[in-house]
Amino acid sequence: MPAKARSSGRNVLMRFWLTLGLLACASVARAQPVPTATASTATTGTPTPRWIQVPRIQGHLTSADLGLVINTADPYSVAVGEYYIEKRGIPPEQVLRVELPVQTQLSVVEFGALYAQVRDFMGPQVQALALAWSQPYAVGCNSITSALTLGYEPEACRQTCAASRPSPYFNSPSTRPFTDLGLRPSMLLASRSVESAKALIDRGMTSDQQLGRRGVPTANAVFVRTKDAARNVRAALFPPEGMVGGKGVQINLRQPEDASAVPRVFLYMTGQTRVNNLQHIKWLPGALADHLTSFGGNLLATEGQMSALDWLESGATASYGTVSEPCNHLQKFPHPQVLLLNYLQGATALEAYWRSVAWPGQGVFVGEPLAAPF
Repeated sequence: MPAKARSSGRNVLMRFWLTLGLLACASVARAQPVPTATASTATTGTPTPRWIQVPRIQGHLTSADLGLVINTADPYSVAVGEYYIEKRGIPPEQVLRVELPVQTQLSVVEFGALYAQVRDFMGPQVQALALAWSQPYAVGCNSITSALTLGYEPEACRQTCAASRPSPYFNSPSTRPFTDLGLRPSMLLASRSVESAKALIDRGMTSDQQLGRRGVPTANAVFVRTKDAARNVRAALFPPEGMVGGKGVQINLRQPEDASAVPRVFLYMTGQTRVNNLQHIKWLPGALADHLTSFGGNLLATEGQMSALDWLESGATASYGTVSEPCNHLQKFPHPQVLLLNYLQGATALEAYWRSVAWPGQGVFVGEPLAAPF
């Protein structure tokens, strides 16, 4: 990330808290009670973690609400799409087959044709979308998931480090986003092979309603602070360390060197270009994981910054990364507590991730959309 991003971190954080505060005030009547936890005092120079409130959620998306798009020009897409139809029972009238170039980016014209096909095919019952491919993942500087959900945002490409279009779905209680907000949040069923994509789908299904129940061992959320000043900005938003009352969940604030020792991980968030020892993280099915860095959304990159797909390959079930230089605006990355508290209420991976990003135009959402372990 450019050095200039570091100097603006404090102002960005203040604007983010103002945005979040206004949203919280607007939804006080339906707010989820603040969980019980013990605040950490071991972070010199870092604000003491405090819980926020998010709206109370009633219900979540199911296969009856999901549209699936398959690229017939891509053998991966066909195989993964058919497997997803079989496993999740996607209604046939909600499966759209298109023909797209198998490349990392679509042109604006190519994307416009896809957008029109999705718009014209999907009925009003379809509230969200699964895209059965790993590429294309971008349209110019926009991610394909955000462009299909919110529309292509050409102005973002003039200066990718500037503020971008806010999402109406951020911190929203809606479980019917197309009905209530006129948008269909989307997620790529992305992986590096058909076999690993099938394993991803299987993990999502295995996770359903397996956590937060009486008698189930504690599940752990891991929030890792790093010495990377530009990418560690989310540490100010981490929740307090301790047990979350009534959920069977432990919040762990860790340093990189001891993070992989935590058992039964369902959430992992950090800020750095690459995360070492991914193979040692003890994932639960349905786990969410991401790292704040500039190009985690360049999914097929093999050099430089770590791809969001590396989280999925190591055993996580959903992730997020940006496809163009966002600078370290907090609004362009998942808010740790909004993500966590939505997931704990039973939201799907797709819903929890989409509700946690205020400015998602440059960010691509990847994973098994319907995973819902709580």
